Amino acid sequence: MTALPAIETLHFADDGIVPNSPLPLVVYRGVLAESGDRARECVALFNRNGWPDPWRNGIYSHHHYHSTAHEVLGIAAGSAQVRLGGENGKSVELHAGDVVVIPAGIAHKREAASADLVVIGAYPRGQRPDLCRADPGAHDRAAASIAAVPLPASDPVTGAAAPLLDYWREAAR
Repeated sequence: MTALPAIETLHFADDGIVPNSPLPLVVYRGVLAESGDRARECVALFNRNGWPDPWRNGIYSHHHYHSTAHEVLGIAAGSAQVRLGGENGKSVELHAGDVVVIPAGIAHKREAASADLVVIGAYPRGQRPDLCRADPGAHDRAAASIAAVPLPASDPVTGAAAPLLDYWREAAR
């Protein structure tokens, strides 16, 4: 990748059910090549940039979040309509080639997807995800865990601190 792709940042406040995060969710548009094996490219990208052992699957169709890890999702094929930030969050269309970095605590849910959707996901080195549903009874415990999740060592797209950690450090001030 020679130049940074188009980048979008989205902010989601705690809604009392989903803790979300003060860190912005970051969407990189068109990161993966338009031809070739995007899934293989995505796995190599994440491994190379400190987000090891990527998995291949889809996106759950219920609101969920991770209180113990940040997550990156690469859309290797197809497209998906994803609700981010919980029920009152925002619906975003993700297309093949896009990569989204989801801070610990931000809920995500697949609302619709093409039949050919392929998602490659990973977590920063040393972080292991739990699976939390949007549940007010789990909110306070999850919020405490989310606050303790360290920033990753690198951006899963660039392998450097920038731009992801610049966005996140700025938000943490």
